[in-house]
Amino acid sequence: MKRYEALAEQIAAAIHAGTLRAGDRLPAVRVAAASHGVNASTVFQAYYLLEARGLVRARARSGYFVAVAGKPAPQALDAASQPDGDSVEVDVSGRVFAILAATAKREVVPFGSAFPAPQLFPLQRLAKTLATTVQKLDPRVSVEYLIQGNAQLRRQIARRYLADGIAMQADDLVVTNGAMEALDLCLTAVTAPGDAVVVESPTFYAALQALERRRLRAIEVPTHPGEGIDLDALADALERHRPKACRLMTNFQNPLGSTMGEAKKRDLVALLARHRTPLIEDDVYAELYFGTQRPKPAKAFDREGWVLHCSSFSKCLAPGYRIGWAAPGRFVREVARLKLSTSLTASVPAEAAIAAFLERGGYDRHLRNLRRALAQQQQAMIAAIARHFPATTRITRPLGGYFLWAGLTPRSDAIDLHRRALARDISIAPGPIFSSRGEFGNFLRLNYGSPWDDRAEAAMATLGRLLRRAA
Repeated sequence: MKRYEALAEQIAAAIHAGTLRAGDRLPAVRVAAASHGVNASTVFQAYYLLEARGLVRARARSGYFVAVAGKPAPQALDAASQPDGDSVEVDVSGRVFAILAATAKREVVPFGSAFPAPQLFPLQRLAKTLATTVQKLDPRVSVEYLIQGNAQLRRQIARRYLADGIAMQADDLVVTNGAMEALDLCLTAVTAPGDAVVVESPTFYAALQALERRRLRAIEVPTHPGEGIDLDALADALERHRPKACRLMTNFQNPLGSTMGEAKKRDLVALLARHRTPLIEDDVYAELYFGTQRPKPAKAFDREGWVLHCSSFSKCLAPGYRIGWAAPGRFVREVARLKLSTSLTASVPAEAAIAAFLERGGYDRHLRNLRRALAQQQQAMIAAIARHFPATTRITRPLGGYFLWAGLTPRSDAIDLHRRALARDISIAPGPIFSSRGEFGNFLRLNYGSPWDDRAEAAMATLGRLLRRAA
């Protein structure tokens, strides 16, 4: 029995014995972690398990309470996907564009968005930092820092790797126009058109679009909503198809929210090293954890340089500034050359502004507030699902990020729900856009990255009515 399961059983026993009664508040996560000698993520997982059993309920900005009589909490989604494992050509861009093109309007409730709300970011402070930095910027840096990017920024990023115990030098990094370019450069560095690439099932639609642009084939591998990709199935895919790369998200995977444990990440890196298969690790959500410590990336266990780690500031600090980076390991020279032959450099003023912001210590202070807001918004959305969605709805409960993956009844049509919801100014992300084959027709991804308000609550009620009507 895992530690969080043991803690959940202990609390459940207290509830059944009457020691904890309906309406009683459970200890705050930090208090429970200290008293039981575990970390905050263990307590979160225990509370989520109790919530899935209907024994406790989360209340927005208040914590967890022993459930009173009434509607049970949504069921946990805990079954791995079952793709057929074949290598297939990718043709998703038309479907993705048709579904997402209309969701960026301000009047639309952004449950289908890929971004958190702009008001959660210190954009005014960043703008002031940008203005001050640009005034002092030496004109020569516009040519001195071509290709790999601002040296000061790369040093700041390298320091954050060192905090995770990852040996990293500024010259090991390439600053890019967002994580998207970092991922594309890494993909281009290790593949050629016609090659096969392993992805999760489901996977972020932008990963599929990148394969499509490069004329690469996708191998979807079973993925668990809590624990990430199935390593046995991955080993089989490596033997059967000899893919040229894997493109995975090991922390708060989009759309599932799954996070691989450290032991599993270590095994993943060792498996791929034996096969000499590069891992392109998309780690854009790692800073958005709800526990006490940032989850380490697979890169932390890379001793031979086969992991090409990619991230950005777009999801956690500066959306719109388009500053990302790659730590490509043994492929750093190839990625730098590709950067030179494509976009040459990222925005010099934006690089300098973010470097100054990190240097002055504002980043971690902002992150603490952002994580707190996202954790509260997740609780609010889960509570709204319990109130408004059919009781058969199953959801994931990520320990970070800002997405929930929801499983509807087998006969539900997420594409049709998307159309009906959009007609009412509500966006959702239907499951089929997260699959190269258009699977997951009765699943949807929901974004809880915006502050919860009456408009969000009303939108969830509307989605619930649409689901019941369809059923």
